Amino acid sequence: MVTNKRTVALHVPVLARVEGEGALHLRIRDGQIEDLHLEIYEPPRLFEKFLEGRSYEELPELVARICGICPVAYQMSAINAVESLSGTDPGPWVQAMRRLMYYGEWIQSHALHIHLLAAPDFFGYDSAITMAKDYPQIVRRGMRLQGLGNALIRLLGARSVHPVGIKVGGFHRAPSMQEATALKVQLEDALQDAQDLVAWVAGIAVPDRDQDVTLLSLEEPGDYPILNGKIASNRGQSFAVSDFEKHIVEHQVAESTALFSLFNDQPYLVGPLARLNLNLDTLPESVRTLAVKTGIDWPSGNMFHSMAARAIEICYGITDAIRILEDYGEPDTASVPVKPPAGVGYGATEAPRGLLWHRYELDEDGLIRNARIVPPTSQNQARIERDLQHSLMAFGLDKPDKELQLHCEQVIRNFDPCISCATHFLRLSTERL
Repeated sequence: MVTNKRTVALHVPVLARVEGEGALHLRIRDGQIEDLHLEIYEPPRLFEKFLEGRSYEELPELVARICGICPVAYQMSAINAVESLSGTDPGPWVQAMRRLMYYGEWIQSHALHIHLLAAPDFFGYDSAITMAKDYPQIVRRGMRLQGLGNALIRLLGARSVHPVGIKVGGFHRAPSMQEATALKVQLEDALQDAQDLVAWVAGIAVPDRDQDVTLLSLEEPGDYPILNGKIASNRGQSFAVSDFEKHIVEHQVAESTALFSLFNDQPYLVGPLARLNLNLDTLPESVRTLAVKTGIDWPSGNMFHSMAARAIEICYGITDAIRILEDYGEPDTASVPVKPPAGVGYGATEAPRGLLWHRYELDEDGLIRNARIVPPTSQNQARIERDLQHSLMAFGLDKPDKELQLHCEQVIRNFDPCISCATHFLRLSTERL
């Protein structure tokens, strides 16, 4: 029994099953949360600064190194920014192939998160390795889907980690008909896996934690958002990518090497749950039917429905990738020339974890004079803290420290944070006063 005179401090040096390093400090006084804040202590990586003086043509290969899990997202957002400055339209073939490559990243990232990072929490396992002993087919399915996503990235990127096939204006080479046809067969074979995954995730019992959450995602007319469009919220606001800084305010907090972001002075959510809530009607009918069959009342304010949203996006990515490859044809050229003028360009795409925004200022020689990158994890940090507050109160602050720790880890992992991307989790310190 903890009294007012006793302080209990619990330290967990590393949060398992997230990308990067961070901590959480929780202070409970008289049965109430007095202080709760994330501490991201991973050293800043200074990517924005060392891009200065480099040519815009180097951007795709440089920014890919920001993240080994979602390099394509950084490449696509950077390319969008440069092409917006030059007014370049690379044409329908390039746009279709960019979408196809991006689906590969969604599929592999979501499959990794669901099967290796998040699912063990809901079945009482400390890792996917121990879970695999009792659920071997489930984990194998996850690895198959992750491998399929990597194959899609390799088709156009030459390799799945830090791909080198993409450039401003298009791609360095076009896949052959034989390569495209072979991958289409793999996708068709995997569609049943993806559909089964949606049903399996829907059957996992998750806490009922409905909240009134502000959501942001791209809104791409006629399509589920991934590459283009305006930024839209569930509060009825919509604005151009170039106006991001007018609506999103970043601030530094003492305990974090990553910036916190606020929209209208409030925390907000980006990522698969935000995308699905805002864009369900743009999904193909077959995928939309699967989403309805989950029994979840979309739009959902339960953060734990993020895993179902990821599974649905895997199914969508495979379904639309098949459609794209059904009409595949080798182009005369895989890229168009781009020569941006001096000025400022803006780009945003939907990374697996949510909205990823880039801004670059170029001089007349095409050299980068200033860069700003806002990753999805840093945008979600304030929302994670708010969700922890809400979820812990519902869970019960009188629970033993170990149970509180495991619950906090589950809540944080559910957001799939990529801490390394965000640095510009869990050492847990709990004080009961």
